[in-house]
Amino acid sequence: MSGRLITFEGIDGAGKSTHVGWYAERLRARGIEAVLTREPGGTSLAERLRELLLSEPMSIEAETMLMFAARNDHLERLIRPALARGAWVICDRFTDSTYAYQGGGRGVSFERIEQLESWVHRGLQPARTYLFDLPAELAAQRRAAARDADRFEAEDLAFFGRVRDAYLDRQARAPSRMLTIDARRSIAEIQNQLEEDIANLCCI
Repeated sequence: MSGRLITFEGIDGAGKSTHVGWYAERLRARGIEAVLTREPGGTSLAERLRELLLSEPMSIEAETMLMFAARNDHLERLIRPALARGAWVICDRFTDSTYAYQGGGRGVSFERIEQLESWVHRGLQPARTYLFDLPAELAAQRRAAARDADRFEAEDLAFFGRVRDAYLDRQARAPSRMLTIDARRSIAEIQNQLEEDIANLCCI
């Protein structure tokens, strides 16, 4: 079976990170090598850039380019080699996050993001993206109860509303790739939906 890139997306507080490890274990139970990673991050350099991105004030242009710098290293050092040997890579966030956060949230033009995507991706796209969708108000309640806010999580509801809208627009443009998960549902209900889709993907 060929390698596949599987990504998990959604606004902070939607609950996607609860499921990425479980998803990897379900693949391993099927005898599939599953590599679990995240963005920004996944390599030594990308993790150092992650620390800057989550804590240091910077321009939106610098933020966007650092996201793609981290992604380039992640792709070249971890993701592409894993896919080449037939592994499935499970990534907590990928380029849809850049369209949603830097594009929808910050106002960076989608055309500029597309240019960077084309340069860094060289045609690679996820085989499946799970979009955990949740109203911004409910996501804010979950974040407040879970952890201290980083530089992105500290943004206001209007910001997260724009991020959510950008995600939903992305899903509408790529419905065969992006599967929407109603993040208001229970963990068991969500995992049942994911299990069904794993079975579908394994048959493709």
